[in-house]
Amino acid sequence: GYPPPPGGAYPPGGGYQPGPGLPPPGYASNDDKTWALVAHFGGALGAFVGSFLGFVAPLITLLAKGNQSPTIRAHAVAALNFQLLWSIIAVAGYILGTCLAITVVGLAFYLAPLVAWLMGTIFGIIGGVKANEGQLYRYPMSLSIIK
Repeated sequence: GYPPPPGGAYPPGGGYQPGPGLPPPGYASNDDKTWALVAHFGGALGAFVGSFLGFVAPLITLLAKGNQSPTIRAHAVAALNFQLLWSIIAVAGYILGTCLAITVVGLAFYLAPLVAWLMGTIFGIIGGVKANEGQLYRYPMSLSIIK
């Protein structure tokens, strides 16, 4: 061990700002930040356009750049796991709602795609905002389907 740096804690606290022209903490380059934003905001856009399409942009991000940067991979996997789960819920809701449409239970299943649409859109936007700040967003109500 080395003694701690003068002035207190290491790494610098929450008020730390990188110098001009430097990427935010957590990004190796502007390309990493751009692709992280594509994963999160693209997932939100896909969920908004069609409640079961939210997984497309994170999957494209993972396949295109996931092997080149661990930062991009982490953001893409987090967004993909969340959007994939809610896409499955939306499709299951459509199928079960259609099959059971003549019953009260079937009407309840028609709400699943609406909930999936809201979840994918809202939390995808939140994830994109956090990614823009240089933070890896941990989505609520998500499963680790892809590692």
